[in-house]
Amino acid sequence: MILKMQAAIFKLQLLKTALFVLMLSDPLIVSCQSTPLPNAFAHNDYSHKRPLFDALDNGYTNLEADIFLKDNEFVVAHINPYFKQGRTLELLYLKPLMELIIKNKGQVYHGYDSPVTLLVDIKTDAEATYRALKPLLEKYKSILTRYEDGKVYPRQVTIVLSGNKPFKSITAENRRLAFIDQDLRSTYRDTSNTNVYTMASCKYSRLLRWNGEGVIPADEKQLLLNYVTVAHKYGKRVRLWASPENLMVWQELLDCGVDLINTDKLAMLKNFLLSTRTLYAKAN
Repeated sequence: MILKMQAAIFKLQLLKTALFVLMLSDPLIVSCQSTPLPNAFAHNDYSHKRPLFDALDNGYTNLEADIFLKDNEFVVAHINPYFKQGRTLELLYLKPLMELIIKNKGQVYHGYDSPVTLLVDIKTDAEATYRALKPLLEKYKSILTRYEDGKVYPRQVTIVLSGNKPFKSITAENRRLAFIDQDLRSTYRDTSNTNVYTMASCKYSRLLRWNGEGVIPADEKQLLLNYVTVAHKYGKRVRLWASPENLMVWQELLDCGVDLINTDKLAMLKNFLLSTRTLYAKAN
């Protein structure tokens, strides 16, 4: 009897271990358990060990992928696409996102109804790359936010184009599955196309010099507040990229209404956002 009980306990422990290993090995399971962070933006997400899934495991709802159009494929790379075989936009992002949404019964994160943003930074010719990209986006249209006849219909994933931006094509289309990341400094003079832009971004150093030491200068803070106010007026989320990676800067950006904190340090920003106990509502 004792031997049977010991065998039963051993089998139970073995089963628990197997389930634990399975959870670690299946990124779709692990990512479902994360707390979604609407202010978290994974800069150059593809540079992490597990593109997409490292970000999802940390609760990120905004991710960036740089693409090069090469041989009718969209190679994900920062500089040189020639040695990135198999690392395509579809295989690293669109296909696994589709699988995850199906697995989660229609959501990227359980209980999170807002779209996850995939910022696609185009490194090759804007118009040619976008023309080639459209059939791929159509393949995944069931999960992609679309613009049609003056209205935006949110889905689980919103595609935003940056880098070399196809303004001509995007602004001429009555139906599309992509939007554009506007230059934050242009919000004052280009506000009519509210359904073209969903974000407004700018390099941190082009607006601010403050590095997080001491108090942010009053003139710099007011400048940032002015840009944020205009962007929010027209429904655009604000992001400053290449900002100093420190808590003082992140807190000031959030306090000034910046919606998206851009980082390469996934765990550090996650822990900061969770510790503040505040998920800033503007990012939704």
